[in-house]
Amino acid sequence: MDFQLSDEHRMYLDTVRKFNRQDVLPIVMELERKHAFPHELIQKAWKLGLLNLSLPASIRGYDVDLVSTALIVEELSYGDTGLSTSAMCNDLANAVIAMHGSAEQQETFLRPFADEPLLASFCLTEPGAGSDNSAMTTFIRKGEDGNYLLNGEKCFITNASFATQFTVFCKVGRPDGMMVACLVIPHEWVSKSEVTAQPSGGRKIRLPHGGTVTTGKPEDKLGQRLSNTATVTFEDVVVPEGWIIGNRRLGFQYAVDVLDYARPMVAAIGIGLARRAFDVTVEYTKNRVQFGKRICDLSVARNTLVAMWKKIQLAEAILMKAAWKVQQKAVDRGMFASLAKNAAAEAALFCSAEGLHLHGGYGFMTEYEISKLARDAHIIDIYEGTREVQDMIIGRELV
Repeated sequence: MDFQLSDEHRMYLDTVRKFNRQDVLPIVMELERKHAFPHELIQKAWKLGLLNLSLPASIRGYDVDLVSTALIVEELSYGDTGLSTSAMCNDLANAVIAMHGSAEQQETFLRPFADEPLLASFCLTEPGAGSDNSAMTTFIRKGEDGNYLLNGEKCFITNASFATQFTVFCKVGRPDGMMVACLVIPHEWVSKSEVTAQPSGGRKIRLPHGGTVTTGKPEDKLGQRLSNTATVTFEDVVVPEGWIIGNRRLGFQYAVDVLDYARPMVAAIGIGLARRAFDVTVEYTKNRVQFGKRICDLSVARNTLVAMWKKIQLAEAILMKAAWKVQQKAVDRGMFASLAKNAAAEAALFCSAEGLHLHGGYGFMTEYEISKLARDAHIIDIYEGTREVQDMIIGRELV
C-alpha cells in the first residue's frame, strides 16, 4: 500500500494551507467573537475550488475523489471548523443529487453552485427526530393538480439563513408514513442581497409556485460560531415532480448513502481541529516556563503531548481507510465511516481538553485559541450521528 501523497494531493494541501495562513487564521478569533458569518472567506474558498467537492465532472469539469476531499476538509478545519462545516454542508446537500438525480436535475440544481459561491442546506433533523430519523413528521402529499405539498419543520440546519437551496427528507403521504422521499427546493427564490446579509432574525419567503419557507433566528451556539444554524419551516410548499430526487419511496436509502459519504468528512473536521489543538498546545508549552523548565520538558506534560499525537495519528489512519472504502463502494464502507467519525471525535475532544489543561488558567481565557477549540470540539461528537449511533451501526454490521 502506497502512503505517499500524489502531486494532486499536495497541490490541494498547499492551496488550503496558504488560504489558512493568509486569510483564515489571522482573523478567525475576531470573527468568532463577533459570531460573524464568514461570507468573504466562503467566497475565497469557492474561487480556490475548495467548495462543492461532490459535484460530478459533468457539472464541475473534473472529479475530486473522496480521499482528496477528506484531505481538503481536514486542512480547512485546521483553520476553523465552523468554516469547514458550512463548506461541507454544500456537499452534504448536493451529494444526493449527484448520486441519485437525473442528468436534468443535476444540471438544474447543481450548475448554480459551479457558477457562483452559493450555499445549500441538508434538511434531515427535526425537533422530535434527532438520532431517530424514522420519527420525522415533515411530509409531502399529492394535490389534485399533480404537484405535491410539503409541510413540516427541520431544526439545527447548517447554512439555513443563507441557503439558496434546501435538500429535504420527508415522509410520503402522511406524517406517520413509512416511506421517505428526498426532494429539492431550488435556488431561484433567494435574492443576492439575502445571501450576503448578516441576519439578526428569521426570514419568510413566499415561493413562486406557492407556499412559504421560513427560517428562524440563527442559533446562539456553544461553538462553531462561524457556521450558521437555524430552523426551517415549510408551509404548503408546492413541489413539482421534477424536484423529487430519484424514487420517492427510497429517500431513507438515499440518506444512508449521503451519510456514508459525509461521515468521513466529519471525521476530517475532527482531525483538523485535533491537529490545531495539538499545534497551539505544543507552541504554548515550548514558551511557558514552570519549575525552571519549559512545560514541554516536564515528563507529565510530555506524556500528554504524546497521547494527543497518538490520538491524531490513529484517527487519521482510520479516516484514510474509511475514505478509500466509501470511494470504492465497499460493502463494509458504512461501519468504517462510523469508526472514522468516532475516532476523530474522540481525538478532537481529547486534544482540545488536554490542550486546554496544559495551558492552565490561560486556557480558560477566551483570548486563547485553545478555549475556542475546546468549545468547537463538542459538536463533532454529535452531528451526523452521535457516537452511540455510530456504535449501533458498527454493531449491526458485526453481527
